[in-house]
Amino acid sequence: MLKRFLLLAGLCIPPVVSSAASAALQPSRGDKMIADYFRLETAKLADKCLADIKTLDEWTSKREKYRQQLFEMLGLWPLPKKSDLQPVITGKVEQDSFFVEKLHFQSMPGLYVTANLYVPKQLTKPAPAVLYVCGHARVVTNGISYGNKVGYQHHGAWFARNGYVCLLIDTLQLGEIEGLHHGTYREGMWWWNSRGYTPAGVEAWNSIRALDYLVSRPEVDPERLGITGRSGGGAYSWTTAALDERIKVAAPVAGVTDLQNYVVDGAIEGHCDCMFILHTYRWDYPQLAALLAPRPLLIVNSDSDSIFPLDGVIRLHGKVRKIYELYQARDKLGLVIGPGPHKDTQDLQVPVLRWFNRHLKNEDPIIERAAVKFFEPEQLRALTGIPPDQINKTIQNTFVPTATAPRVPESKEAWQAERDAWLSGLKEKTFAGWPADAGPFFCRLAGGRGPVESAQNILD
Repeated sequence: MLKRFLLLAGLCIPPVVSSAASAALQPSRGDKMIADYFRLETAKLADKCLADIKTLDEWTSKREKYRQQLFEMLGLWPLPKKSDLQPVITGKVEQDSFFVEKLHFQSMPGLYVTANLYVPKQLTKPAPAVLYVCGHARVVTNGISYGNKVGYQHHGAWFARNGYVCLLIDTLQLGEIEGLHHGTYREGMWWWNSRGYTPAGVEAWNSIRALDYLVSRPEVDPERLGITGRSGGGAYSWTTAALDERIKVAAPVAGVTDLQNYVVDGAIEGHCDCMFILHTYRWDYPQLAALLAPRPLLIVNSDSDSIFPLDGVIRLHGKVRKIYELYQARDKLGLVIGPGPHKDTQDLQVPVLRWFNRHLKNEDPIIERAAVKFFEPEQLRALTGIPPDQINKTIQNTFVPTATAPRVPESKEAWQAERDAWLSGLKEKTFAGWPADAGPFFCRLAGGRGPVESAQNILD
């Protein structure tokens, strides 16, 4: 049967499907009910998102709470301890106007981040710096992973040729040590959600520690830091800039849309776990984006991007704009829409560099050079082998600590207080999506007895 299928596929002749099989492929009544439920719930969250914010005082009074919630929804609350980065520069390659240091650091003990640092040669004083967070680009030759920083090297070179220090970091799954992004649906690790783990949290933490490394460099002006990246790197640019205010300018490219696109329109099918926070507090994505205000933010997208559809990006921009207007900082928010699909193009690259020039260098020169690649993958490899103490491949097991066993209450009153706290936490977080009013119970018994309105009716 398998050979027959492969043959038919190879000949591009569709196999005949029986009417019974065709019927089985149709959505059931239950499927349609679930889809309707998600559509209605998504609409509720979209309507609620930032709707209660009417004044700047209302926003600023809630902003820090929202920021802490974002840390929590990334598995980063309480914050991990910032251990010694243990940075190691393993080599250097050069071009006429810049050089590249190949390096790695540990964002926590054993969690290696492989990276390339692009530095202009003619610096006379500390320069603005850009953290470039890479998207999904797998570069593997003869079983050796060179990291997605190699696929995005043209961005680092471009920034360096225009007077910026630029650090490109590999991601967890597509770095020189290949970890795991696709854990839930691909590997069946559905416990990630219960544990409070998402690889998006690892990417945010690695980016925060990358900023720690950047500001340690004498070539870098720590007051002029920017962040950008596309696709997955765009998503991590959003979360990192929302969490870390050392970032003064952000330009995420094709990295976020709204829940309508993800849940109702099905854009989530094109993504992996690394793109999403855990929605403990039932946010829509404009709430995350608004945390960047009033810092300069350029939202960049293509008009035919199937996994970040344009209509959702426009809706997100409209809601975020209201927060910028409260700050009277409308000029700090930009929107660029380029032609084409989900692809890295000059139409998207040039506005990003101009945005950084304007807000980190206070200049706006003509962009004359294209972003081009200068090096072979082997030239940019930071490691010569896999470190024996690495935890990248198993970080999902330890990144979010397990809960400690509670102490046995010493009194009835202590137990009651503990119980109330647990119930409150369950209602606020685990079961926050449950309806406040469940309505009447309704089911239909098999065998044609008709509808019943309560469990007691079934027993009767």
